[in-house]
Formats: sequence, C-alpha cells, structure tokens
Amino acid sequence: MPLEHKKFDSRIMGESPEVRRLNPADAPYYLPIADEVEIFTAAYKARLPVLLKGPTGCGKTRFVEHMAHRLAELPDGPCELVTVACHEDLTGSDLVGRYLLLADETVWVDGPLTQAVRRGAICYLDEVVEARKDTTVLIHPLSDHRRILPIEKRGEIIQATSGFLLVISYNPGYQSIQKNLKHSTRQRFITIEFDYPPADKETEIIKHEAGVDEETAGQLALLGEKVRNLKASGLEEGVSTRLLIYAGELICQGIAPRRAATVAVTWSLTDEADSKRAIGEVVKAIFP
Repeated sequence: MPLEHKKFDSRIMGESPEVRRLNPADAPYYLPIADEVEIFTAAYKARLPVLLKGPTGCGKTRFVEHMAHRLAELPDGPCELVTVACHEDLTGSDLVGRYLLLADETVWVDGPLTQAVRRGAICYLDEVVEARKDTTVLIHPLSDHRRILPIEKRGEIIQATSGFLLVISYNPGYQSIQKNLKHSTRQRFITIEFDYPPADKETEIIKHEAGVDEETAGQLALLGEKVRNLKASGLEEGVSTRLLIYAGELICQGIAPRRAATVAVTWSLTDEADSKRAIGEVVKAIFP
C-alpha cells in the first residue's frame, strides 16, 4: 500500500484551527497598554518564542492577531497565523500529524503545528495548559536555538522556516497542580504579562469596539473596575473587556444600559446568588 504525504487538512484531521492569511492592512484594532508591541516585535526579529499570560478576555488573542498582521510586512515576516484552541483532549498527534487510511492509500497528514513550521507561520497555542502533557513536551525543540520539530512516526526532523514563531498563552488564575506550566517549558519563552487595561484605556477600547459614546464607554469601564474589585469578596474572576464590549454593542442595538450590563456581565460572570446580587448593585449604581 503506497505511502503519501499530504498537508494539513482540517476536514481529515478532525481539528479546526484558525488559519489566517496575513496582510498589514487587515490588522485588527489593538490599543497598546505599555511596550508589548515593541517587545513582541523584537522577539520576532530574534525568533524568540513568546509566552503571553493574563486573565480571560484581556486582549491576548487580539494582540497576537494584530502583531501577526503587522509583522507580515517585514521582508522575512510570517505568511500566516495558525491559532489552535487547546483543550484537554488535544494530543501531540493532533498538533504534529498522523497516518490515516484514505480509500486504498495510507497517507501522512500534517497537523497545524507542522504546517506552521514548514510554511513559516506564527503558531499560537491558546491556553496551552489545557492540552495534554505530551503536547508541551513536543514543543521544546522548537522553543530553543534548534528550532526543530522531530516527527518520530516518520523518522523526520523539520527545521523551522525562517518566518516561523511559536507563541503560547495561559491564564495564571486557572493554574492548579494538574494544570500548570512546567518550569522547563516556561524558561524557554520570553514572557509578556497582560492585565485588564486602566480605566482610560479601557474606555477608549470600548468606545472604538462597541461604537458607544464616550460617556457610556466610561460607565462600562467603571463597571469593569468595580466588578473586578469584587474578587476580594469571593467572585472567582473579574469581568473581561470582551464582556464590557458586548454590553456596549447591546446598548447600540437599543437595549437599555442596565439590562445590557445585566445580561452581558452579571449573568455571564456567575451563577452564585450572592455574587449576582453584589454585581447587580454595582450595575444599578452606575446605570440608575
């Protein structure tokens, strides 16, 4: 039975990574908070793998998308952005590839990581600690000076194309003994820390993304600040900028501000009665 090699095909592999062709003109909106743009650019030019850490909805994924498009204008910039949303069933084979029987042929199908390595793309493993342990082990040779991807099943070692960069992210707030990033992995990456934007920056982001007026954007940013302070009172996680934008978009569609904040923030954050009541009081104070 002949053996063939085929490139990654999400229909065959059963995975659905997001692959984006890059064009600087298509870069999504991103408002820098500190020097993260300069740091990421320098890391890419030096081909240093990057770890992004921060709470849910603080802009990590948007930042990667923005930077990938911006860097595409460099002479040796990336050709694509391959994003893989990691989960507990994601295996090393899902990323690297596997042999599959198709009709009367046995074919090797590249996984998304292998495809990114071959093509010179940025590969973004979102929430990498959610994946199985063998997944983090296989990225080690790609995250040091070797920049290689060994494929044991094929007896092949792939040298990363010049445009390739490995980027991973995780939320430290979800860390546990079972789901933690090993020090041997962390020390292979430069790390950029993210947090929710300060109120003035978040106001600007909400205004731009949701299309609300500045006063409403400021009220939503204030809501975010007040709700995040409730974490000290037992709320598991602060409200993301993403949810505040959702509330703003509902307001633009004619939903009353208090109601929009309730369905986008209060009910999305928690099912616990006391926490919902506490958030509800904040919502009423800001949107009387």
